[in-house]
Amino acid sequence: MPTPSAQSPGSVVIVGAGLAGAQTAAALRKHGFEGRLTVLGAEGLPPYDRPPLSKELLKRTEPVWLADDLGIDLTALADDLRLADPAVRLEVDRERAVVRTSSGDDVTADAVVLACGSAPVRPAGWDAAMTLHTAPDAERLRAALVPGMRLVVVGAGWIGAEIAGVAAGAGARVTVVEAGPVPLERQLGRKVGGLLAPWYDDAGVTLVTDVAVDQVLPGTREDAQDGARVTLADGRVLEADLVLAAVGARPASGWLSGSLPLESNGGLRVNRAGRLMGLHSPTDPAGRLHLDALRRVWAVGDIATRDNPVFGPVPGGHWSAALHDPDATVRALLGLDERAADPEHVRARLGLAPVPTHAPYVFSQQLGHDLALFGVQSPFDEVVLRGAPAPAGGAAAAGGWAALYLENALDRHPRRTPDGHRVATVRAVLLVDSPREVGQVRKLMNRGVPLEVDLTRALDPTVKLKDAVV
Repeated sequence: MPTPSAQSPGSVVIVGAGLAGAQTAAALRKHGFEGRLTVLGAEGLPPYDRPPLSKELLKRTEPVWLADDLGIDLTALADDLRLADPAVRLEVDRERAVVRTSSGDDVTADAVVLACGSAPVRPAGWDAAMTLHTAPDAERLRAALVPGMRLVVVGAGWIGAEIAGVAAGAGARVTVVEAGPVPLERQLGRKVGGLLAPWYDDAGVTLVTDVAVDQVLPGTREDAQDGARVTLADGRVLEADLVLAAVGARPASGWLSGSLPLESNGGLRVNRAGRLMGLHSPTDPAGRLHLDALRRVWAVGDIATRDNPVFGPVPGGHWSAALHDPDATVRALLGLDERAADPEHVRARLGLAPVPTHAPYVFSQQLGHDLALFGVQSPFDEVVLRGAPAPAGGAAAAGGWAALYLENALDRHPRRTPDGHRVATVRAVLLVDSPREVGQVRKLMNRGVPLEVDLTRALDPTVKLKDAVV
């Protein structure tokens, strides 16, 4: 195994003890780092996997600990493990990085890896709403879900849909309020989101769309357990025993304001290797760091907007990024791959092996259906269907269906196959109730080159998608 270069850091501090932070610690030791390793967490708990908090809320009464699931034991990997002493300030210069913790301690290291995850959004005036982000949140929600209770979920995104289905299955009376016209419009587009809307009624969930929530206030009686009132923008008031705010999450990066150049969504722009690029605004003093300082700052997981050779800058928030990106970042940080950020054609000329790539990946179990999304869709993509969704109230379509998001290129001379079929570039693939296709689609989307298909064959469910590749 290659050994770290002479320029590799002698000490590293990882900010964040979730999946991305744990994977970074494991990769450091795997790749030969023998220096001092400090890990700072915020929740006071060992690392655990977050997706099961919503997907398996009632099936699992304990978190999925990463020590059991992935064999990552931070107590054995870190020299200094602080699971309840979060970072509150970062200072970085040409010589070192210094992280101030909530206890007032200063942790000095040669390099810092920011893996601080995300925080749920709770709009002003929604004081009586809870969020689902941590293991204690899941415990509270699990205890409240009893038959007949009234649950209002604000937001028909991934988390909102998953909890709505779980709660309705447990006998709760569930209403989901969505400000947009259809569920998951931002994530999947209006056309596909409209196809998912009937799932709510099929699952016994009331879906209210095209109306925003103004306030979420405590119930009318003095009893603190009396629930909450949800006031909608059109004047309607929904009474609830519990309100769940599921309107998204943002990188937990507020503590970095003024220290590093944050993007408008709170993320940090990093290159393909995960190193801070120092990009934001020419007028932001936090963006004018010396190159030697930039080389000390790395980011993985939810906070990192990372360059991808196929999809361009990809914002954090994908489970796959937290799982896979730390390995390549650690190799670059230790000097094992000093050209990790270079394009593949440059690496090939230098005789370097390709850097493993992966398409952004989201999976969801909601309202009796399984979804897997690979890639990055945009509102400008053309959306076409492979297979047909079941009609409202009907059984799931045999073999499921898929949506392909096609790049809308302004090309006066579109490419054709020898058979005259249109050649299309696929930016994203959504699989619905299609578990047998997940493996082959993952391989196709992870190749590190744009996926181009014979569209006629790609839309034929009897043809394997890999056989439609041109």
